[in-house]
Amino acid sequence: MKLARKTYVLGGAHSPFIGKFHPDFIWKGHPDFGKRENPTLEEHLRRAALGALEATGVAPSAIEKSVVGNHCGELFTGQAHLGAMLAGAHPDLALKPSLRVEGACASGGLAAVCAFDAISAGYDVVLVAGAEMQTTVNAKQGATFLASASHFATQRAIDPFTFPCMFARRARHYREATGLTEAQLDEVVMKAYANANRNPAAHMQAVKMTPERVAASEKNPRFLDNADYREFLKVSDCSQVSDGGSAIVVVSEAGLQKLGRSPKDAVEVLSCGHATAALQGDPVDMLALTTTAAAARAAYEAAGVGPEDVQVAEVHDCFSIAEVMMYEALGFAKRGEAARLIDDGATALEGRLPVNTGGGLVAFGHPVGATGVKQILEVARQIRGECGDYQMATRPSLGLCANMGGDDRTSVVTVLRAG
Repeated sequence: MKLARKTYVLGGAHSPFIGKFHPDFIWKGHPDFGKRENPTLEEHLRRAALGALEATGVAPSAIEKSVVGNHCGELFTGQAHLGAMLAGAHPDLALKPSLRVEGACASGGLAAVCAFDAISAGYDVVLVAGAEMQTTVNAKQGATFLASASHFATQRAIDPFTFPCMFARRARHYREATGLTEAQLDEVVMKAYANANRNPAAHMQAVKMTPERVAASEKNPRFLDNADYREFLKVSDCSQVSDGGSAIVVVSEAGLQKLGRSPKDAVEVLSCGHATAALQGDPVDMLALTTTAAAARAAYEAAGVGPEDVQVAEVHDCFSIAEVMMYEALGFAKRGEAARLIDDGATALEGRLPVNTGGGLVAFGHPVGATGVKQILEVARQIRGECGDYQMATRPSLGLCANMGGDDRTSVVTVLRAG
């Protein structure tokens, strides 16, 4: 999608992404269990949204419209109607347009799409937030809730952990076809944790992932019931069950002027590709993320750039195999050749194309509705040199985000460049 008006990300904020093994998260094994409670969905949403306004210096009264990305609020917390919840974050947000959008794990990316559309339609200052709380139930119940992103009637039965099994299936097909090894997937995981260890907002900031820990062992079990695929996924291959929120302020050129800013104060959104495949049935190609590839083609064409121009990327690593397959869907590697990027260290923080510099979904965390918003903010922060200990040595001028919902059924790819 080529945007009808110039569109910019002025900045934003995250609430800390937390969950089990984060030092501030309270779980049954924590010494403060029963004495303190974790932040609620409302608190994560409010903290991210008001934090974005504070970080950008935008008064709540200047916001003309708000969009919230969330997948399973009513299942994990009993709370839906999140557009109205965001309107309650500050009195000056009340009585303005505000809505929630849902697209499984691409809910945050779709919220951003709605904001870009709003700018094209004539709005000048739009608040985008994403939030999710997933730690309210045990892992198997949570897996049932998240299976709502599949075609539940026909795909839920693949395994009690539906989505891990779906991507273990992809891992088996891809590894058998290309020769990708478990050790190479382990390198993807260790990269994610190494980056997250530098990131104060990351869920797994305090957890070190060593070669011994990432290897198959009693501490890293293969947990699937499905005998056909259980050997192709370990706990360490999985993204985190996280709570958290992210928010950004999206503005037009006129919006910048209203706020007393210039394009140099922001990061431009060059284009956005949005593609959706039918939810029913198996993927059309088990070896490729074809929906993400379609969204990427649309985004590249509209931006007038190609994969060779991308200097930093945030990609949807819901599982380690997904990151590898994203390299090919986004054109960073040819079909079946993504392992070369791993072996060359190309996607490490010090590599020629850093990917998931803050830790990705695997280690930064994956509060589902927040993820797509988080990705955009992270690329914008790298472009602006605001990432602190995990800032790239050379500031990039052009970056890309790829946010995927379900088993590659909804995908949003966004291209950003320095303003």
